[in-house]
This record gives sequence, structure tokens and C-alpha cells, in this order.
Amino acid sequence: MAETNLQILLRRRPQGAPVPEDFEIVETPVPEPAEGEVLVRARWLSLDPYMRGRMSDAKSYAKPVEIGAVMEGQTAGEVVASRAPGFAPGDTVLGGYGWQRFSCVQPARLFRIDPQEAPLSASLGVLGMPGLTAWVGLEDIGQPKAGETMVVSAASGAVGQVVGQIGKIRGCKVVGIAGGRKKCDFVTGELGFDACLDHHEDLDAQLDKACPEGIDVYWENVGGPVQAAVFPRLNDFGRMVMCGMIAQYNIAPGADASGAPPGPNLGPVVRKRLRIQGFIVSDTGWPRYPEFRRQMLGWLREGRVRWREDVVEGLRNAPDAFIGLLQGRNFGKLVVKVD
Repeated sequence: MAETNLQILLRRRPQGAPVPEDFEIVETPVPEPAEGEVLVRARWLSLDPYMRGRMSDAKSYAKPVEIGAVMEGQTAGEVVASRAPGFAPGDTVLGGYGWQRFSCVQPARLFRIDPQEAPLSASLGVLGMPGLTAWVGLEDIGQPKAGETMVVSAASGAVGQVVGQIGKIRGCKVVGIAGGRKKCDFVTGELGFDACLDHHEDLDAQLDKACPEGIDVYWENVGGPVQAAVFPRLNDFGRMVMCGMIAQYNIAPGADASGAPPGPNLGPVVRKRLRIQGFIVSDTGWPRYPEFRRQMLGWLREGRVRWREDVVEGLRNAPDAFIGLLQGRNFGKLVVKVD
């Protein structure tokens, strides 16, 4: 039987949390690259929280996935055919497109990578978009300094685990926030954070104990009650890096946050001279990817940065894995082994 292109499409827009019926699994012919394109076979697919926003047609910084179109996502794999200079069959690349086995992409989207440097799946995590997000956000906005206190929400996740370890390299006291003792033990025992707080317990009391001198840098991945607990503890000239708000991704625009507490009173922003800035890694990050990768590979070789993956076997299982990601079921960077 000839090989096909297994694809996962957006069948309908979710109302609240995504469910399996929002996706459709199909098999189509393997595409042919047009002039100037590269055909990439995906070996690994990245699943990330931002994809929930692409399923919505609400106004955002990027176009939504159209109904009936392939779900958006980045893959790592190898070149099967090339009609573009600079790439040849057999090249290992980061930058394939979508929840599908094969994709035709422009060479400007691709980065050739050496599979001997690190496992290929790492190029979707610590050496990929999540790692680049952590690096860019801290370099440009967080600007951690030795002796400061940094708090990282979703600390065991793909971005959070890298943020905290870079903070330690920069000389900070780093306090993570995660869901459950198992994740917290990993954050302190494996990643080397100074402390990790379970947000299922009394977070206010835990923050008072772990951060008695306040918080200088807060990396926001979560929002909701976690943000409400951290915000009042920011010190003068504190920096709040707004990377994600996963606690609110399934809430319809204009809703009452399904019972979540209101956002913080922003009055202290003036009094404390706080910096609160959101960013999207695609704005400025990818042109800096080679520099980031060189530095991160150095830290990995030196043992200064570690990472954990949550591996899902088979592309057909991506929808259920993604639903679980939004519920916090994953432990580490969520990746799909396509075949």
C-alpha cells in the first residue's frame, strides 16, 4: 500500500474546553512540493498551549486555523524531496508544519540541525520554540540579576523549566509553582530550583515563606489565582514577563472567567514602577535562533540545563494529548512521536 499523509484537521471551533469531536483524522495523498518548496516528513510534533488560541476565531496576533484545515504546529523530521536551494533529501530539519505526517514548506521556515547534537525531539522543546521563548523573554524583559528572586509559574512545563534554569545560571533565587508534589519534587530535585510551591495548597502562605523579601521577576504562564497571589508581592522595579495565561484559554471573551477571581488591581504598577510586558516569540525570536541554539547547546553539554519530555506515541493520539495539556495532565514538554 502506498504511503499516505495522515492529517488531523480542525472540524469545528471549541465552545470552552476542546473535546475529541472538535478534530477530524483523515488520510490524504502525500503532497508534491512546488518550485521553491521542501517536502518534510515529520518524526516529532510539538503540542503547545498557544494552539488553543488558533482554534478560536477571536481576534488575536495570528490568523486562526480555518475549519477543515490542518491543525497548526511545528515538527522536526527530515527532508524527503526538495525544489529549493540549500536543502537536500536526508537533511534533518526543524520547521515542518502542522499535525500531519508530510508538509510542504518554504525554506525560510526551516532550520537545518545536526541530529548528533541532541535528540531530535529536543529541537521542539529545550532547543526549540519553548526554549527560545524562555531565552528571549528573560533577555529582553525579565533581565534577571544575581541576587534577585524569580518566581516561575507552570515551572515543570516546557517553557517554565527552561526559564528557571536560566534564572539559576544568572545567579537568581528561583521559586517555581507547579501542580502537585511529584512535579514540585522534579522542579527542585532535577532542575535545581531553590523551591517549588504546589498551587493546590495555600499559595499565599507558601509565597510568604519562600519569598520573604518579595519578588523581582515573575514569569507568567498561568494567570488566574496564581497571578492574583504573586502580583501583590512584586518588589519596586519588578518585571512581570507575560508569556501565557493557560488558566484562561478555554474562557470565552467577555465571560466572567467561570468564577475565577478578577484581575489584580493595577494601581501598584505606578507606585512600584513595575514593568509588565507581553511578548510573542515569533516577533523577534526566530532570527536569533542560531545564537540561542549555540548558547543552549553549551549549557546542555555543561549539565547546567536539563529537560523532561512527555512523549505520546502516534499522531492519531495528538487530540487527546492536547486536551490533556490544557488540563495539566502532561509532565514536561509534550511531544508526539508521529509514527
